[in-house]
Amino acid sequence: MEGIEHRSVKVNGINMHVAEKGQGPVVLFLHGFPQLWYTWRHQIHALASLGYRAVAPDLRGYGDTEAPADPSSYTYFHVVGDLVAPVGRRSRRSGEGVRGRARLGCEASLGTFACFGRTGSRLWST
Repeated sequence: MEGIEHRSVKVNGINMHVAEKGQGPVVLFLHGFPQLWYTWRHQIHALASLGYRAVAPDLRGYGDTEAPADPSSYTYFHVVGDLVAPVGRRSRRSGEGVRGRARLGCEASLGTFACFGRTGSRLWST
């Protein structure tokens, strides 16, 4: 799609395809089963126009991302590890750092959306 950059990133022993657009704080979009980054194409454009860097990878074994043959290469640790490198690298480039605001969009298996935000402040007191 127009204006969306595609690149391959070496992470966690595999080459991961990443689609991204925009500048600013990172918004990470994770597709569900059996979809690809393309699921988020409209949201990528919308959030990029609002000043965010929208990042949508093809997860391990999907689309243009490598699919290791060994089933033990698909644990939660592998999948989460795949995501940390590109988001961390992009956050450092934007000057956000670890304590900056991060947003994560992920599609749940029921087709609903869950959004998690980290603002750096407590939401409640103990």
